[in-house]
Amino acid sequence: MRDHKININVDMGEGVGNESELMPYISSCNIACGGHAGDIDTMRSIIKLAKQYDVKIGAHPAFPDRENFGRVPIELPAIVLYKSIKKQVRDLLVVLKEEHARLYHIKPHGALYNLAAIDRKIANIIIEVIKSMALPIKLYVPYNSVIAEIAKENNIAIKYEAFADRNYNEDLTLVSRNKDHALITDSDILFDHVYRMYHTQKVKTVTGVEKHIHADTFCVHGDNTEAVHLIKDLSTRLKDKGVTIA
Repeated sequence: MRDHKININVDMGEGVGNESELMPYISSCNIACGGHAGDIDTMRSIIKLAKQYDVKIGAHPAFPDRENFGRVPIELPAIVLYKSIKKQVRDLLVVLKEEHARLYHIKPHGALYNLAAIDRKIANIIIEVIKSMALPIKLYVPYNSVIAEIAKENNIAIKYEAFADRNYNEDLTLVSRNKDHALITDSDILFDHVYRMYHTQKVKTVTGVEKHIHADTFCVHGDNTEAVHLIKDLSTRLKDKGVTIA
């Protein structure tokens, strides 16, 4: 098989402490910047690691809700949410400037990400934050989502993201974390899941039905208890198929 490349991204700075083990095997990282997790010190340490391994750096803003790890939707006035997201990204930008590194992308976290996929109001707030920064930032978004549509309307570069360690419903939403089969922790299942999406542009949903999906980057959650093992095994198996992580 001829050589191909694949982008693997991981959410980092969320208190797990496995970043140094994951960084050698990935293409891009999404750094928590104070909303659901993270602070200036964790941002700085992860940026240094990313530079060491030539990994692209992204901001991972969330609802300002550490108690629920940003995974529960919260009602906020649009201006309050706008200012919170912008502050989170700007805090990361300050550290990036100090460390002579650049911001490659933004990927919303948790409930903010899921809502932006279906809610025009939330999606527009994120888009307005990006527009206000006037930087060549890419936006990681779900395939066939509201935020992807609005980003394209505003000439914001996007990368479609699929999830390596999450199961999908037939409408391409993620299976709720409240359900036992939401997460994928078995390396065999994860590889089949990723390679199917990469090679055939189809995802096998929890009902067994295959749906079309497009992915430019695949996410493994850094707080998955099996994250290090999954990433290492995925890297090895992809290389065996002639696919390099880059």
